[in-house]
Amino acid sequence: MLIRARLSCGPSASCAALARRLGLILLLGFLGGFSACTITPPPKPLLLIPPAAINSATLDDYRTAVAKHIVERNPSYVLHGTPQAMLRSLVVVSFTVDRNGQIVKSSVYRTNGDDDAETTALATLRRSAPLPAPPGRLLNSAGQLEMFEDWLFNDNGKFQLRTLASPQAQNFQ
Repeated sequence: MLIRARLSCGPSASCAALARRLGLILLLGFLGGFSACTITPPPKPLLLIPPAAINSATLDDYRTAVAKHIVERNPSYVLHGTPQAMLRSLVVVSFTVDRNGQIVKSSVYRTNGDDDAETTALATLRRSAPLPAPPGRLLNSAGQLEMFEDWLFNDNGKFQLRTLASPQAQNFQ
């Protein structure tokens, strides 16, 4: 296939440079196909996680405050006493909290596929919003803190949070 093009060069443009650009565009188009061109967006900026947010007493204290807050806001769903030996379900929820304690996002991170337990875990988290505001030294560079919590469900649908959970029963009853 022969393509002819007429180039007009003004006083500020070099005809040779313009021809090279056009040739490069046409060559790339025919070699790779115009439909196969991809545009790579610039990478997202990395979120810097402060050292205090990784396995620290401050993080443990905040995790405990959040767990207590969730339990206080959802008393009818909370299991009191000893969880049964074989739990009905374990639902791990990932959630992100902003500097004001607002839940920015939440999702089920790991589960055994118990839809009712997953729904209860996410609903009780949302019902607890806003959560206590996290200490500033735990926030990442976006002013947020990502956390995980485990909801441990008995057969009756009631749960304990792993952060506050009693030891499980050792015998099946």
